[in-house]
Amino acid sequence: MRTLALAALTTMVGAVLVAPAAQALPDGLALTPPMGFNNWNATHCRADFNEAMVKGIADIFVSRGLKDAGYEYVNIDDCWAEKSRDAQGKLVPNKTRFPNGIKAVADYVHSKGLKFGIYTSAGTKTCNKDNGFPGGLGHEDSDAQQFASWGVDYLKYDNCNNQGVDAKQRYRKMRDALKKTGRPIVFSLCEWGQNKPWEWASDTGHLWRTTGDINDTWPRTMDIYEKNVVLDSYAGPGHWNDPDMLEVGNGKMNATQYRSHFSLWAIMAAPLLIGSDLRKVNADTYTILGNKDVIAIDQDKLGVQGKRIRTTGKTGVDVIVKPLANGDKAVALFNKSGSTQTISTSLSEIGMSGPAVLKDLWTKSTRTTTGAISASVPSHATVIYRVSKGDGGPRPTPPAGTSDLSAFEATSATNGWGPVEIDRSVGGNKAGDGKTLTINGVTHQKGFGAHAASTIEFYLGRKCSSVTVDVGVDDEVAAGRGSVVFEMYADSTKVADSGRMTGTDPAKKLTASLSESENLRLVITDAGDGINSDHGDWASPRITCS
Repeated sequence: MRTLALAALTTMVGAVLVAPAAQALPDGLALTPPMGFNNWNATHCRADFNEAMVKGIADIFVSRGLKDAGYEYVNIDDCWAEKSRDAQGKLVPNKTRFPNGIKAVADYVHSKGLKFGIYTSAGTKTCNKDNGFPGGLGHEDSDAQQFASWGVDYLKYDNCNNQGVDAKQRYRKMRDALKKTGRPIVFSLCEWGQNKPWEWASDTGHLWRTTGDINDTWPRTMDIYEKNVVLDSYAGPGHWNDPDMLEVGNGKMNATQYRSHFSLWAIMAAPLLIGSDLRKVNADTYTILGNKDVIAIDQDKLGVQGKRIRTTGKTGVDVIVKPLANGDKAVALFNKSGSTQTISTSLSEIGMSGPAVLKDLWTKSTRTTTGAISASVPSHATVIYRVSKGDGGPRPTPPAGTSDLSAFEATSATNGWGPVEIDRSVGGNKAGDGKTLTINGVTHQKGFGAHAASTIEFYLGRKCSSVTVDVGVDDEVAAGRGSVVFEMYADSTKVADSGRMTGTDPAKKLTASLSESENLRLVITDAGDGINSDHGDWASPRITCS
């Protein structure tokens, strides 16, 4: 039985599938991971954190090309305020650090075509142990309005001095307060992963910390990486796992380690917030932070966090794969060990077929492969490739006329449970163990059996005009189980959406125009309630091409 084999890209803990997060905030913010700067890692509460520093960073974003590379937010952290509120209960900017106030700084940042972010805590005081500046707990509406009046575009909301109040209650109260202001403000939950925010926060904030604070050491960076890399199923446009700010340029790791740090954060679709004082860093720091090829992996509009498909433990090697919006894949070969290792995967393991072009995103070299993806990787280094279909020549497209889409080779496929099956349903998690595609008692001889979260992509080469397909939950699922949404994309445009479907629904016919499209993408999501029993069928798919 043929399959689109990608069994390694299953998400499984024992026999229980890991559920992704619920629906994201429907406000159109942070559709790619936020990029910018935060002063904390470089300055903490020292005197060099002040108005001049913040304005200097904004200037450097423009003059050194970081703005053009995608860095957008200039954010300030703890210690920006006076120790007490004023008589009206309002926050007061520290008169020494910010003699002209916060709005003046925000206005300056905005004048550079950038955005401005601020910090407070979901508690009675912030996290600074020596001073304990006023926190937002009990002042959410007032603080949110004050931030909006200053022109704040991003709020980092910490977790200190929270008085034991339930995290969901505290963070959702500030979410609602921000919404009331009418100003679009990205909401960053700095909850440290204590209450597993990835399981509940996608309707609350745009990103959430998955761990405690990072520091400028390799062991701590690796500890955070290990905790964050396994949470790939919870991330997506508008709702991101946040493994904390970048330490690149702060000086206690070497250039190889900093390149790995940056590469891993990018392939994990993490926010890229520079944590070093750009007025003082070396040239290599700018080379790392300005690598547009690596940034493009992080900022890819498909919004998928890379999945670790193979690991040999905390002192071994990892292979991480991230599907990209145009059908390419990013592949990271990461050597955690103390000596050089040869790390290998293959096109079939990452869900592609040959030939393909490998571009090394650090050396910029390219080569063609018909199967193997391999590199000799030094200790603590990461080789990150962009893998593109073909050798630069024409790629195959569906034949002229109307034909079965399942007879045509996909350019890539990922699946939440076992491999995508061709002309069979998804059964267990092994290839070829499904049955005839059956939706509500009606059988189909052609199509694809898949399981949320799933993506199947085809190269069309602007030669196809339309596609039709019957979609539904396969009868192999017990009655009443499973709930999915089927979506079709022509390039980056959604052209069909089934709405939520369950195992009790008859098949729904989807028809979409593909005119002038390079790629067709078939997506199954979990309908926002976890991925248990989400076996979806793309039944009798027919495509018309010229």
